[in-house]
Amino acid sequence: MIYLIDGSLESLLCAVYEWFERKPGKILIQLKREHQPDAFAPVFEVSNDVKKADRVWKGLQQKLDRGWMRKSYCAFLSEIPEAYTSLFEFACYIFSNPTGAEANYGNPFVLSVDQTARKVEREKHRMEAFIRFQQTADGMYYCGIDPDFNVLPLIMQHFKNRYADQQWIIYDLKRHYGLFYDLNKVEEIHMDVVAIRTAYKPAEHLRSEKEALYATLWKDYFKSTNIQSRKNTKLHVQHVPKRYWKYLTEKQVL
Repeated sequence: MIYLIDGSLESLLCAVYEWFERKPGKILIQLKREHQPDAFAPVFEVSNDVKKADRVWKGLQQKLDRGWMRKSYCAFLSEIPEAYTSLFEFACYIFSNPTGAEANYGNPFVLSVDQTARKVEREKHRMEAFIRFQQTADGMYYCGIDPDFNVLPLIMQHFKNRYADQQWIIYDLKRHYGLFYDLNKVEEIHMDVVAIRTAYKPAEHLRSEKEALYATLWKDYFKSTNIQSRKNTKLHVQHVPKRYWKYLTEKQVL
């Protein structure tokens, strides 16, 4: 049987609830937008229900520590199609076994959730390290990103704490939403990316007059401190993969 979900965490938790209610046997989790009708496979479309989702989430909190709850959330944020099935099977496995079952890395779904969560956490740390803001004419600081995984919910607190004295926007261009900090709180926003014109920085006419100067000074500083005789490109790329260079001011051509 195929369980169709809309891709939200609520929908996935409701799928777990429905499975224990119906006990249909082995099922396959699929996203509604990717489902191709199959005449031989029965389909059940999971309806979102906040009460059912909350009941499953609270049940997991009773069985798992905070570390594993975070791993589960990170695996969900990966948005990898296989991760939905792994999380579903992982939750069913946890509920069907005594406390401590998550320590059994011989279970393929326990291992999958752990490995996927590690990838998401790695992307989170890299975003925190490599994001570079540019100041706009109205004093706002902006950065556009396109991370492999949906890490905005994970990096929100870091940037709120680190840049508490300035207004900023971090916009995920791949997922078409962002975070806006107004000096008091962080809100989710949706904006017209066409207005930004360039993917990772504001358009020229929107930038602060001093932004170009700041960028030039930073590039000069980076160039002056870089010792060519000790240059190790292979090691450098290991720590700063090329796909992140588009965010870094020092990597832009002078």
